[in-house]
Amino acid sequence: MRVTLDLDQLLRDGSITAEEYARLSRFARRDTGTLLVNVLGGFGVIAVAAAGIMLIPNAVTGCALGGLLMALGLGLQWSGRPQWGLFAAFSILIAALLLGGGVMLISQGITSPDAMDADVVPLIPLPLAWLAVALIFAASAVAGRSGLLAALAVLALSPMLGGWTGYTHAAYWVAITRPLATVLVFSAIALGLHGASRVLAPEWERLATIAARTALLVVNLGFWVGSLWGSERETEMVRLSPGAFSVLWAVGLIGAGVWAGRTNRRWLLNLAAIFGGIHFYTQWFEHLGADPLTILAAGLLTLGAAFLLRAANRRMEG
Repeated sequence: MRVTLDLDQLLRDGSITAEEYARLSRFARRDTGTLLVNVLGGFGVIAVAAAGIMLIPNAVTGCALGGLLMALGLGLQWSGRPQWGLFAAFSILIAALLLGGGVMLISQGITSPDAMDADVVPLIPLPLAWLAVALIFAASAVAGRSGLLAALAVLALSPMLGGWTGYTHAAYWVAITRPLATVLVFSAIALGLHGASRVLAPEWERLATIAARTALLVVNLGFWVGSLWGSERETEMVRLSPGAFSVLWAVGLIGAGVWAGRTNRRWLLNLAAIFGGIHFYTQWFEHLGADPLTILAAGLLTLGAAFLLRAANRRMEG
């Protein structure tokens, strides 16, 4: 159990003596020094990995470095030395990213930067390559008790359904090309992980909960895209209109918010509120346009919703 204490305030209040203050301060300085060493070591790992790939720029190098770093990180993780926990987490995270990236490139026949501009023959289909990356992230998350990798494992499944992201200068894209399939598949993943979290030990429950929450995030992104474009694409076997997506999304958000309020699930309540606001603004301006009156009305309604959310969070605290 971790407890954060303000030693200066406790000393001023007379809750601890000067001797206790000095002893506890030594512990704090020791922990701060250990944290600094771990952070510097983590940046060192990143620098070594980057330098290795630049010296021998191919996917095999990435996989080799990833394997070495994974062995180092897991060795420290399982050594029973908590002072190296952050450095081990750094190593496992970088190792998983290197392994995932290397496996993805090799599976598509891209072993070096020169091959990216050439005609290459994929060794396995792209969806299966992303599945392999998701499994690498999931296994690394379990081995290293990493919540970040658990979330990345779920996100790595999205490209299997045609999801992708893009970036150019000052512009970002998040694409969901199969919104209906995305909503159905990731809803099932979220429900399965939530059910598993109820029977797992606490350390595994945390990972399952993080992964389930990430899946819910993807579900809402699928609803968001579907509420604008529907699933009127040839890739969707079942076609829904944007209006149907909008209604189903609203019903889902209201249901999730009510259930979260009754069961004291603050994260889910806030998620439902955030995407409820996104849904509201999207449909409001999509159908009513943006002019001074619609913007004023939308702002007033949002302020009212914010006060309601604040009251709900306070009720959960108390």
